Amino acid sequence: MQRTLSDVNTVSHAIQLSVAPVFLLTGIGAILSVLTNRLGRVIDRARLLESRFEIATLDEHKELIRSDLNTLAIRAKLIGRAINLCTTTAFLVCTVIALMFIGAFLGIDPSIPVAILFICAMLSMVLGLVWFLREIYIATANLRIGPGSQAPPPN
Repeated sequence: MQRTLSDVNTVSHAIQLSVAPVFLLTGIGAILSVLTNRLGRVIDRARLLESRFEIATLDEHKELIRSDLNTLAIRAKLIGRAINLCTTTAFLVCTVIALMFIGAFLGIDPSIPVAILFICAMLSMVLGLVWFLREIYIATANLRIGPGSQAPPPN
């Protein structure tokens, strides 16, 4: 089958339209990287505190560790929700890109589904960032710096 200049222009136009969402995917990937790193740090800290809890001798030390573990559990849940929402955003953006290409190749107008999916993607992204902000707020509100403010070291 012979390709015409019109076909090349159609593909070129579809690629131009999909460049912005591809850059958006790059940003989402960076945010997901930050979120997974934070989740990893929370998990590492929880494992450390669990090992300290087992060897703690004073009830007040155990209570401090238990409180920190509860806070870490809340933070992990918030980060998990943020990761789910940001991953949903990436999925929706990929769907938008696919619909734009399908529309260009089949000669149909996917503007309404694309607009709806893009709005859903942005709402998902905003909610993911809200959960991330809540996690940061909890992390900083429970931050203890200085001598005597941390759970005691193991004996």
